Amino acid sequence: MTTRQIITTTIIALFVLIGGVGSCMFIIPQYRVWSQEMEGKAEFAKAEQNRKIKIEEAKANLEAEKLNAQAEIERAKGAAEAIRIENGSITPTYIQYLWVRQQNAQTNNKIIYIPTEAGLPVLEAGRAVEK
Repeated sequence: MTTRQIITTTIIALFVLIGGVGSCMFIIPQYRVWSQEMEGKAEFAKAEQNRKIKIEEAKANLEAEKLNAQAEIERAKGAAEAIRIENGSITPTYIQYLWVRQQNAQTNNKIIYIPTEAGLPVLEAGRAVEK
Protein backbone atom coordinates (compact mmCIF):
# COMPACT_ATOMS: atom_id res chain seq x y z
CA MET A 1 0.00 0.00 0.00
CA THR A 2 1.21 3.39 -0.86
CA THR A 3 1.23 6.39 1.41
CA ARG A 4 -1.57 7.98 -0.64
CA GLN A 5 -3.79 4.94 -0.17
CA ILE A 6 -3.11 4.90 3.56
CA ILE A 7 -4.05 8.58 3.89
CA THR A 8 -7.19 8.07 1.80
CA THR A 9 -8.22 5.06 3.86
CA THR A 10 -7.54 6.97 7.08
CA ILE A 11 -9.61 9.96 5.92
CA ILE A 12 -12.50 7.70 4.90
CA ALA A 13 -12.31 5.91 8.26
CA LEU A 14 -12.35 9.29 10.07
CA PHE A 15 -15.42 10.42 8.09
CA VAL A 16 -17.19 7.15 8.86
CA LEU A 17 -16.28 7.45 12.55
CA ILE A 18 -17.39 11.10 12.73
CA GLY A 19 -20.58 10.23 10.83
CA GLY A 20 -21.28 7.33 13.20
CA VAL A 21 -20.72 9.48 16.30
CA GLY A 22 -22.83 12.29 14.83
CA SER A 23 -25.67 9.97 13.93
CA CYS A 24 -25.51 8.42 17.42
CA MET A 25 -25.77 11.90 18.90
CA PHE A 26 -28.99 12.38 16.94
CA ILE A 27 -30.43 8.87 17.20
CA ILE A 28 -29.91 8.23 20.94
CA PRO A 29 -32.00 11.24 22.13
CA GLN A 30 -34.69 10.38 19.59
CA TYR A 31 -34.71 6.78 20.86
CA ARG A 32 -35.02 7.96 24.45
CA VAL A 33 -38.02 10.13 23.58
CA TRP A 34 -39.63 7.26 21.66
CA SER A 35 -38.91 4.84 24.55
CA GLN A 36 -40.49 7.19 27.11
CA GLU A 37 -43.52 7.63 24.85
CA MET A 38 -43.95 3.86 24.58
CA GLU A 39 -43.62 3.44 28.36
CA GLY A 40 -46.27 6.12 28.86
CA LYS A 41 -48.62 4.40 26.41
CA ALA A 42 -48.08 1.08 28.18
CA GLU A 43 -48.83 2.62 31.60
CA PHE A 44 -51.93 4.32 30.19
CA ALA A 45 -53.17 1.06 28.69
CA LYS A 46 -52.59 -0.73 32.00
CA ALA A 47 -54.45 1.97 33.94
CA GLU A 48 -57.32 1.82 31.46
CA GLN A 49 -57.53 -1.96 31.81
CA ASN A 50 -57.49 -1.72 35.62
CA ARG A 51 -60.30 0.85 35.47
CA LYS A 52 -62.38 -1.46 33.27
CA ILE A 53 -61.78 -4.36 35.67
CA LYS A 54 -62.97 -2.26 38.63
CA ILE A 55 -66.08 -1.22 36.71
CA GLU A 56 -66.90 -4.84 35.87
CA GLU A 57 -66.36 -5.88 39.50
CA ALA A 58 -68.69 -3.10 40.66
CA LYS A 59 -71.33 -4.22 38.14
CA ALA A 60 -71.03 -7.81 39.38
CA ASN A 61 -71.38 -6.67 43.01
CA LEU A 62 -74.46 -4.63 42.11
CA GLU A 63 -76.03 -7.60 40.34
CA ALA A 64 -75.28 -9.84 43.33
CA GLU A 65 -76.89 -7.35 45.71
CA LYS A 66 -79.97 -7.15 43.50
CA LEU A 67 -80.24 -10.95 43.51
CA ASN A 68 -79.75 -11.07 47.29
CA ALA A 69 -82.53 -8.49 47.70
CA GLN A 70 -84.84 -10.54 45.48
CA ALA A 71 -84.04 -13.67 47.51
CA GLU A 72 -84.82 -11.80 50.74
CA ILE A 73 -88.14 -10.62 49.30
CA GLU A 74 -89.04 -14.18 48.30
CA ARG A 75 -88.08 -15.45 51.76
CA ALA A 76 -90.30 -12.83 53.38
CA LYS A 77 -93.17 -13.74 51.04
CA GLY A 78 -92.74 -17.40 52.01
CA ALA A 79 -92.78 -16.57 55.72
CA ALA A 80 -95.88 -14.40 55.28
CA GLU A 81 -97.59 -17.19 53.35
CA ALA A 82 -96.71 -19.73 56.06
CA ILE A 83 -98.19 -17.47 58.72
CA ARG A 84 -101.31 -16.97 56.62
CA ILE A 85 -101.68 -20.73 56.16
CA GLU A 86 -101.38 -21.25 59.90
CA ASN A 87 -104.19 -18.69 60.20
CA GLY A 88 -102.02 -16.46 62.34
CA SER A 89 -102.10 -18.89 65.27
CA ILE A 90 -98.63 -20.05 66.12
CA THR A 91 -98.89 -22.14 69.24
CA PRO A 92 -96.09 -22.65 71.74
CA THR A 93 -96.05 -26.32 70.74
CA TYR A 94 -95.41 -25.37 67.11
CA ILE A 95 -92.61 -23.01 68.16
CA GLN A 96 -91.01 -25.87 70.14
CA TYR A 97 -91.37 -28.12 67.10
CA LEU A 98 -89.58 -25.57 64.90
CA TRP A 99 -86.79 -25.20 67.47
CA VAL A 100 -86.26 -28.95 67.72
CA ARG A 101 -86.29 -29.26 63.93
CA GLN A 102 -83.45 -26.75 63.68
CA GLN A 103 -81.21 -28.62 66.07
CA ASN A 104 -78.35 -30.58 64.64
CA ALA A 105 -78.72 -34.35 64.53
CA GLN A 106 -75.51 -34.80 66.52
CA THR A 107 -76.27 -33.71 70.07
CA ASN A 108 -73.54 -35.72 71.84
CA ASN A 109 -71.80 -32.74 73.44
CA LYS A 110 -74.78 -30.43 73.71
CA ILE A 111 -77.01 -29.69 76.64
CA ILE A 112 -80.65 -29.32 75.68
CA TYR A 113 -82.94 -27.55 78.11
CA ILE A 114 -86.59 -28.57 78.00
CA PRO A 115 -88.81 -25.96 79.64
CA THR A 116 -91.41 -27.11 82.13
CA GLU A 117 -94.67 -25.45 83.15
CA ALA A 118 -92.79 -23.16 85.55
CA GLY A 119 -90.26 -22.23 82.85
CA LEU A 120 -87.40 -24.03 84.63
CA PRO A 121 -85.14 -26.46 82.76
CA VAL A 122 -85.04 -30.15 83.54
CA LEU A 123 -81.72 -30.88 85.23
CA GLU A 124 -79.74 -34.02 84.50
CA ALA A 125 -79.35 -36.25 87.52
CA GLY A 126 -76.32 -38.38 86.79
CA ARG A 127 -74.63 -37.15 83.68
CA ALA A 128 -71.72 -39.34 82.62
CA VAL A 129 -68.57 -37.45 81.66
CA GLU A 130 -66.63 -39.01 78.79
CA LYS A 131 -62.87 -38.59 78.65
